[in-house]
Amino acid sequence: MIKKKIEDRDLQEHLAALSDDGREVFLLHDDQIRVTAIAATKLINQMRANHDLGLLETYVLGQAFLAGGLLSATVKGNDRIQLNIECGGPIGGVFVESWAAGAVRGYLKHNPIPLKESLKSLDLNELYGPGFLSVSKILEGHKTPFTGQTMMAYGDLAKDLALHYHQSEQTPTMFVLSLHFDKRGQVTGSGALFLQAMPGCSEGILDELEELSSKLPSIGAWLAEGKTIRSYVEKQFEASQVRHLASQFMAFSCPCSREQYTRYLKQLNKEEQKDILENGPFPLELVCANCNTHYHYERFELEHLLSEAEGVTV
Repeated sequence: MIKKKIEDRDLQEHLAALSDDGREVFLLHDDQIRVTAIAATKLINQMRANHDLGLLETYVLGQAFLAGGLLSATVKGNDRIQLNIECGGPIGGVFVESWAAGAVRGYLKHNPIPLKESLKSLDLNELYGPGFLSVSKILEGHKTPFTGQTMMAYGDLAKDLALHYHQSEQTPTMFVLSLHFDKRGQVTGSGALFLQAMPGCSEGILDELEELSSKLPSIGAWLAEGKTIRSYVEKQFEASQVRHLASQFMAFSCPCSREQYTRYLKQLNKEEQKDILENGPFPLELVCANCNTHYHYERFELEHLLSEAEGVTV
């Protein structure tokens, strides 16, 4: 459910030419390692378009969207994952929410990211600054989320997520997050890997995979050539007894709606409602932080809605 209209014709054509995204799950080494792999080029481009992101902002939020797409493979049904970063650097923070069904949404807390000088590399440590990373599982039927939080040690989302799993869940993991930009600055390939040790996994296999993963070719560049994420995993891990388990569709999607914001307006206290009607501005504009969709309300519409909320006939 993507509601914001994309006006840029070049971007429209670029999005239309991209293949649908997907998530693939594999087991390696006699089922001792679980691999979640995603192709998410269209998702990242839609994210960029909705939020009007520059190159740096696309890179930062794109990594978080990739991480969210991977982490949602750890829940089922209507469950969802929230990845939240709160930090003291120019990035300010990141929030991403992803559903087991494959939907991903989220936003940067500072857009654009304020920079005092041009970047000399893609090392984001100084841009994150000191901060905390939290991962919450929101499970259907449970009143409160299950949340784990760790201090960021690297300013590198892939490494900090691996540290989070090691500290909060005592599970050896590895993340690879990849975005490939062409000479025009468009994202032409984007994908990611999430490797998890299963119970009983031998240390020798983990060491072997860690060494192999440090030499992996760019996932984004592979996908930009029109190849699939499944072929990437089967090629790069061909010596590790790859067993494919499942495939799933993925996409940028947000469940916000005009009805949702109308309910919000009706639930405001009387003083807030009075202030809106007296001071405007009109049309009143409400914006979804997660997908940047704008909802507008004219004065006559608000007078009707807010009077209706009080049970008064207009």
